[in-house]
Amino acid sequence: MVYLFGLIAACLLGLGFVLQQHAAERAPVSDMLSFRLLWDLVRVPLWLGGIGCMVVGQILSAVALSKGDLSKVEPLLATNLLFAMALARWMSGERLGGSGWSGVLLLSGGVAAFILAGRPTGTDAQVGALRHWLVFGLVVGVALALIVVARHLPFFEEPPLLAAAAGALYGLQDALTRVSSQIIADDGIPALLVSWEPYTIVALAVTGLMLVQSAFEAGPLRMSLPALTAAEPIAGIACGIGFLGDRLHTDPAALAWATAGLAAVVTGVFVLARHPAMPGSVAREREPG
Repeated sequence: MVYLFGLIAACLLGLGFVLQQHAAERAPVSDMLSFRLLWDLVRVPLWLGGIGCMVVGQILSAVALSKGDLSKVEPLLATNLLFAMALARWMSGERLGGSGWSGVLLLSGGVAAFILAGRPTGTDAQVGALRHWLVFGLVVGVALALIVVARHLPFFEEPPLLAAAAGALYGLQDALTRVSSQIIADDGIPALLVSWEPYTIVALAVTGLMLVQSAFEAGPLRMSLPALTAAEPIAGIACGIGFLGDRLHTDPAALAWATAGLAAVVTGVFVLARHPAMPGSVAREREPG
């Protein structure tokens, strides 16, 4: 059931991302990196359809996370890029070609290889509060740094960094989702309602959504979705190791495969970012002021 829920969630997430990008690229540029962007998009039926798919996908991914380790779920969720690329090609009628699909496979396969090589497993080890909040702050800090750097780049160069920032927050959200499911299993829903985790999950989800829509607004899907797909599982695993007590395999073979996986991720992102056939491109300049 973990694999079934994970794959269906990935399919719905990929579908949702494509529909959201088609709507967001037509939003006013002045709304970028503003929660006003969400207010404007909520009146667009196509965007609402994409959000509906994403919400159902997030719910199914939460179910999968509650039933399996991140090592099983995150590689499945990373395949959303495959579904998104297939749908984008169908909607546009354009061909991705060999290099486009090579980039898709390199990225998704690289993320999966990195996670599966390390084979993170859950433990009962207690993590200190200092380490917990240090990792939490580090992930949020990386996301903020990516946003700051993006705002100092030309408009058309911002999408990968904004999407990576959203991916980092989504990875943190995945880890807190796992914590929340454990709270429910141990103490029930009343205990969850008085915990800080579910409210932080909502804040991360809304902020991540704003960043993703801004990335979709600023450029074509090929510039944002690869970075989002790569950042989320890596951030989720980092949080799992950092404050959930997960363990990674560090034998030479595992390290070699993990390194190869990361190299494939970087290569896949580079290939997709330069591929001219990915649909959804809208050339716009930043408005004065």
